[in-house]
Amino acid sequence: MKTIQASEFKAKCLALMDDVANTGEVLVVTKNGKPIAELRPYSGGRADSPFGLHAGLRILGDIVSPIDEDAWEALQ
Repeated sequence: MKTIQASEFKAKCLALMDDVANTGEVLVVTKNGKPIAELRPYSGGRADSPFGLHAGLRILGDIVSPIDEDAWEALQ
């Protein structure tokens, strides 16, 4: 994976976006040597519902009402 400093990314942003779109290679943007962002080719939109992202996901019980705090083992 290629990396680039944030200051250089800022100066060359539009050209880098074209490069990523053409090559398909991910570009990691760093600040003070630490990765802070990735620029990757667009792969299509997300599902209309977050539940479509996890096959077989089922919601059991009431997820809207307040919880019974006494049932939390973490509080004991």
